[in-house]
Amino acid sequence: MSQTIAVLNQKGGVGKTTTAINLSAYLQKMGKSVLLVDLDPQGNATSGLGFDKTNLEGGSYELLMGQITLDQAVRKLDSSGIYIIPTNANLAAAEIELVNKSNREVSLRQVLQQATYEYVIIDCPPALGLLTINALTAADSIIIPVQAEYYALEGLGQLLQVFQQVKQNLNPKLEIMGVLVTMYDSRTSLSEQVLTELKKHFNDKLFNTVIPRNVRLAEAPSYGEPILQHDKWSKGARAYKQLAKEVVDYGQK
Repeated sequence: MSQTIAVLNQKGGVGKTTTAINLSAYLQKMGKSVLLVDLDPQGNATSGLGFDKTNLEGGSYELLMGQITLDQAVRKLDSSGIYIIPTNANLAAAEIELVNKSNREVSLRQVLQQATYEYVIIDCPPALGLLTINALTAADSIIIPVQAEYYALEGLGQLLQVFQQVKQNLNPKLEIMGVLVTMYDSRTSLSEQVLTELKKHFNDKLFNTVIPRNVRLAEAPSYGEPILQHDKWSKGARAYKQLAKEVVDYGQK
């Protein structure tokens, strides 16, 4: 059975795209069929997997606008074996153009209905607009990456409010799979304090996996590779491998 997971946080720079890319890579390594949907107009998941977004012919924007089919939007990345719906800055226009579309909140769900992948991972934009609403409406569950820093909990209340509204009005099956602590530095007391605080707030909704602050993880996108290819023995790689196992276990509950 297919599982659709939205990776979201309206704060930028929390490891959202890093999580979407590397979770996809490790699920694929575990023998799962995976489709990564780049729903962020910045297109970082697209370029982070080595895909040239400057000459993109047909991606998330064209799919949402009904200009191309799902099969036409999907590309296979030979190096990693991941399937991706790429995007570029054109997608920013969708935020405006969807407003006048009927059933605008379910556009993504409708086009993904034909998807036959075991996992569909959606990399959401760092905003709570129509694109993110579409992702939440299409998803079965969400992963919320949270940076281990002072303002970690700021804005999470608003995100959870939007989650509840979508669950009540558009997608009753939507669940929080987990909150994922990213950029954790065991040498600082601040990282430990943030982790303790998140445990208090989210309890069993906090992933056991903690993603460390890791240079190899940070530099992998500049090579257009997931960490699995860039340096599979790094701390970051081991953490995302562990996360993929937790995600698979969640689906088997």
